[in-house]
Amino acid sequence: MNEKIHRGPVSLYLHFPFCERKCRYCDFLSGPARAEEREDYIELLCREIRLRAREVTESEATAPVDTIFIGGGTPSLMTPEQAERLMQAIFSHYNVMDNAEISMEVNPGTADLAKLRAYRSAGINRLSIGVQSFDDAELRLLGRIHTSDQARRIFHMAREAGFSNINLDLMSALPGQNIETWSKTLREAVALQPSHLSAYSLIIEEGTPFARMFSQKELPALPSEEEDREIYHFTKKFLAENGYRRYEISNYAREGYECRHNCGYWTGHEYLGLGLGASSDLGGMRFKNPDQMSLYRKRIEERNAAALRCEKQEMTREDRMEEFMYLGLRMTSGVSEKEFEDRFGIPLEVQFGDVLRRHISQNLIRRLPGDSARPALPGNSGQAAFPGNGGRLVLTEYGLDVANYVMADYLL
Repeated sequence: MNEKIHRGPVSLYLHFPFCERKCRYCDFLSGPARAEEREDYIELLCREIRLRAREVTESEATAPVDTIFIGGGTPSLMTPEQAERLMQAIFSHYNVMDNAEISMEVNPGTADLAKLRAYRSAGINRLSIGVQSFDDAELRLLGRIHTSDQARRIFHMAREAGFSNINLDLMSALPGQNIETWSKTLREAVALQPSHLSAYSLIIEEGTPFARMFSQKELPALPSEEEDREIYHFTKKFLAENGYRRYEISNYAREGYECRHNCGYWTGHEYLGLGLGASSDLGGMRFKNPDQMSLYRKRIEERNAAALRCEKQEMTREDRMEEFMYLGLRMTSGVSEKEFEDRFGIPLEVQFGDVLRRHISQNLIRRLPGDSARPALPGNSGQAAFPGNGGRLVLTEYGLDVANYVMADYLL
């Protein structure tokens, strides 16, 4: 019998590790594969879904699944029949809530109206379309397989297929990019009126073609620090003016369309990862699946769910407190002092008072007051660590600008 490792609601992440061609900046576990290999993998993934269902079971009841995210790779390489089979396996073996958010990543170069209709019919209700740019020269440089026109067409097809919840992924700080080219991409994205926009800055990762091209000076110049700041501040201002609320450092949404699955990662929600190399966080234990296909297959054929758990790490109370702060502060709603104390049995100001006082004095963090305030704690010379308690701590605009610096201070 599988060890019981779960408590409460859970999210599912399903990894589809195949793409038509790997992008130059990508360091994800993904790569091209033949149609037969993709079919074989879908069968393995369905078997894993069945095998691991008991890991989200408490007593005689299966824990509710509140979000599902199918990522990659390029999940939209799946045929309609494969997507239907995958979703049937999930619905048959997990307690998926009626209002569950079920997301799927889509590459504009690998989907059409018939596919999108089939995905919607299978139960997928949110799409994340990897546009990256509406500038064709930038798309070619990135190694994307689609054009800007294909991105526009697939968005309209998604609407026609019945999707009301659509995210567009965009990428800034690209080689050769400036405020003019970025503002063109952002304006075209907003003109489509998606419900959600993710605007990430390019990071040149080791081992990618971009890293080699960068070291050999084969790329156009990256935006200067001043240009990067200009892009960053324009993005915030322009999206706010057009009805997109920034709820996380790189994510913006219309009211009610925040990505619930990703919010779970930032707030400590438990999740089970399914598929090659997928990570999980359940019951105080973090682990991941094998990232070698031969070993992944072997473990599933052995029907050994426990052996699928590689790189196991038991998360300590201190680990969780750190994560509560440096992930929670990514969100513009910040972190709750009451929730911290409820979760860890200690006031936030006791654990992180010194660093919080410093951040507040440096105008990096501000406190939104709660309903009540506590008196000063013993040993604080009659002074509270910060005014009151029971409220929320959020990054200031300046704090958001230097968020990586701020969050590093919460690593114990």
